[in-house]
Amino acid sequence: QVQLVESGGGLVQAGGSLRLSCAASGRTFSSYAMGWFRQAPGKEREFVAAISWSGGSTYYADSVKGRFTISRDNAKNTVYLQMNSLKPEDTAVYYCAAGGTLYEVLDDPDYWGQGTQVTVSS
Repeated sequence: QVQLVESGGGLVQAGGSLRLSCAASGRTFSSYAMGWFRQAPGKEREFVAAISWSGGSTYYADSVKGRFTISRDNAKNTVYLQMNSLKPEDTAVYYCAAGGTLYEVLDDPDYWGQGTQVTVSS
């Protein structure tokens, strides 16, 4: 089992920045690919970014490419999402997820966090 706890959400003005963190506990964190997803009110959950177990490969949704950066620190069992140039349409609950491979994270993650709210005001 892997437990994931997100933090760092909050209220920010458009154009601002936030950094989300996802702390993992349980089985070996460094063996998992990690990802971030988000769900806005009335919409389905959507993929945001993913990173391989080593950090050597990253993937982004087109809507956040160039503005968001995913990274990880395996020594701290933590994955991050640096969000810059935030827009009101980025408002959502952001979820951390883990999977055995990048493909699994993108398709059907094994583990999910409880989510953290990000609100971007115009």
